[in-house]
Formats: sequence, C-alpha cells, structure tokens
Amino acid sequence: MSSDKKPLNLSLTRRAVLKAGVATAAVGAAPMIIPSKAWGYANEPSGSTVTLGFNVPQSGAYADEGADELRAYELAVEHLNGEGDGGMMSTFSSKELKGNGILGRKVEYVTGDTQTKPDAARASARSMIEKDGAIMITGGSSSGVAVAVQALCQEAGVIFMAGLTHSNDTTGKDKKANGFRHFFNSYMSGAALAPILAANYGKDRRAYHLTADYNWGYTTEEAVRTSTEAMGWDTVAAVKTPLSQTDFSSYVAPVQASGADILVLNHYGANMVNSLTSAVEFGLRNAQSNGKNFEIVVPLYSRLMAKGAGENVKGIFGSTNWHWSLTDEGSKAFVKSFGTKYGFPPSQAAHTCYVQTLLYADACERAGTHDPCGVAAALEGFEFDGLGNGPTLYRAEDHQCFKDVLVVKGKENPSSDFDLLEIVEITPRDKVSYDASIFGGELGACNSG
Repeated sequence: MSSDKKPLNLSLTRRAVLKAGVATAAVGAAPMIIPSKAWGYANEPSGSTVTLGFNVPQSGAYADEGADELRAYELAVEHLNGEGDGGMMSTFSSKELKGNGILGRKVEYVTGDTQTKPDAARASARSMIEKDGAIMITGGSSSGVAVAVQALCQEAGVIFMAGLTHSNDTTGKDKKANGFRHFFNSYMSGAALAPILAANYGKDRRAYHLTADYNWGYTTEEAVRTSTEAMGWDTVAAVKTPLSQTDFSSYVAPVQASGADILVLNHYGANMVNSLTSAVEFGLRNAQSNGKNFEIVVPLYSRLMAKGAGENVKGIFGSTNWHWSLTDEGSKAFVKSFGTKYGFPPSQAAHTCYVQTLLYADACERAGTHDPCGVAAALEGFEFDGLGNGPTLYRAEDHQCFKDVLVVKGKENPSSDFDLLEIVEITPRDKVSYDASIFGGELGACNSG
C-alpha cells in the first residue's frame, strides 16, 4: 500500500470511495459494497521510486524538437530528485516541491520514439505503461501523436501531460479527462498574430496557405484564415502538403502566379525549414504582387526552426509559446539551468516539457497521491505563476492552459546562432481566451485504470 497523503478534498474522497466500489442505493440506506480492486489504481507505486514515460520524436520531421524535449525532461528529473540548482522550482508560486522526488519517491524515467507517427507513438506509450509501469506519460511535438497518445492514456488510466502540441483538437474535440496541455494552441496564434499582421501589412491582402496534412495543420490554417479574413484579407488558395514531404518546390512554384501577395506556411520543424527555403529560392522574399511587397508568415515559430532556416527567417512574423530571452525570474532560472547543463538556450518545446513535469509532480504533492483522478482534480482550475509567461490558469473545463502569447519575428541582425527571434508583442491571455465549448468534444470522466 502506498504511503500517499490524505486526499485533497471531499470530491477526491468521493472518487476514492466510488473507486473502491462503495455505493448507496438511496439517501439514508446502508452502503452496498461492490467488489473492486481495493483502492488501487493503474501502476500505483509501492516501492521507493516512481516511473515517468517520456515519449518524444527521436526520428522523423520533428526530431530536433524531440531531442530538446528529452533534454528538458532529464533536467526536470534531476531537479525533482534534488540535483542541480533546482531551476524553476525556486520561482514556482507553488512551494510543494522539495527536491526529494515526488511524494518522497525518487523519480525514474523511460523513453520512447514516437517517430512523429501516431501508431508508433501509441505503441511506445503502451509499452511504457504496461512493461515499465509508467504512471504518467508526456511528450509530443506532433498534435496527431498527442491526440493518439492522450486517448491511449485515457483508456489505460494514467495521466497524459502533453508536450509540444498546438492543434485546437488536443483540448478541443479530442480532449480527455486524463489529458492536460500547457502549450498554447492554433486559435491563440491566430488571435495574437492578426493585429500585428494588419498593422504591418495592411488589411487588403491576398493569402496563399501551404498546410501540413494533419490535424495541427488544419486547425492552424483555420485559425489564421478566420482571424485574417475577419480583418479584410482574402484567401486565394489553401493547399495540403504531406508531413513526410522534404522538397516543397512543386508546392511553392504556383504561388506567385496565383495572385497572392502573402504566403502562410502552416508548417513546423523540418517541414517549415524546407518550405521556407523553397520560397526563398523561388524569389518570393524579393517579389512584388498586387503593387505590394510579397510577404511570408510562419504562424508557429521555434528557435530550432529559426536556426535551421538561417537568414531566411529575417523579418518574418510568427507566434511562439515561450522564448529564452524573456526576463521574468522563472524564465531566467530555466535558461540558466538548461544552458549550464547543455551549453545553449532551451527551445519552447523544452520549456513546455520541463514545466509539464513540474506541474505533474506538484499536483501529486498537493493531492497527496499519484492516483490519476486525484492529480487531475489538483490540476483543474489551478492558478500559478513563476514558470514563464506570467500568471497562468489550467482551465478545468478543457484542461487547457491560458497565459500570455508571444508574437515574434526573425531578427535582422542576430548577435549569435541562438539570438534569431525577437519578441515584438506579448499578447495578454485575456486577448487569446475563448469559451471552452467552441471546439466541441466531451472531457468525459477521469479514469484511474
């Protein structure tokens, strides 16, 4: 039996009672005991350690992001176990984490390669849960992967702390009670970008979209189209491109003749690097159309993508969840820890994965249990600060975090290989918030396995 603390509140007590099989037939009636698995839950730790599963793309189009995610997870484990300088644990508004693991148990971890493919990601997550006893799965870099693994975790009765996943679907139509996302989404990118694009490029524009052919691409295209069309832009065309595509020349070639004067690249990772390279090779950055300078927009940016694209990103606008140049105490602490260990600043993928690991551990401490339903209740409606991006809410209705969103652009005169993006606007979270019902889906009930 675990040495976990008492449940967080009466609602958790009720969940535990129902879990144990206690039910009442009517008010005032004696409780009826139904046989069950006696208070247990999926992969309940019984020894001195607890195992987390880090499921990241170690191959495929998003492998660079996956490598940085894994670095962040390893750093978070060190800090939770009392090693290193503690990073954001000292700036986190919650003070439950003491550097003695989680609930007194040393944190161990196993890893898997999602290959940026949903089937492979589910297989590796299942192995970590069934063979390695992982009590929490985290990771991502593809929303298709995140949605697939989140559904598996819901079925298995473990918590899924999503890594980098930007599609509206993850906490929209495909949301699950066992899944939680710290990263922002497509809707937020569109809402933050539109005013900046209007101010810099005007409201009389014709856009051509190249869109990654999976759920992230679809929702990002929709978000940017909706926000830009609302301010007066026309959409000339929207063309889907395979996630496995490496040569985008055949997709870029028709753009200039289409009558468009803006190219929106709804691509991420190596896809964005390759499609932007093709656009530059076709001369779009120096072209004119409809009497205007031709422009390119990258809705979702990362430092790793900017590094891969090099000078081609100069002056190009996009959005990002976090950036290492932020000067709040939490961001500075994380950048220092990460830079000391690895020799370079972290990406937004690294940041969200590190934060998710701390948030899971903190929720366990506050709930006094690893039971997924106790952890979920501790995260729902949780307000916190000190982890970058300012005050943040984990909304109970859809398990989506709401915080400030950054609009960035490629620096014209970078001072180093890492100083490639500059923050041009910090959009307050109230400007990117929305009703939890707009994307549909049902959160459903928490599953403890």
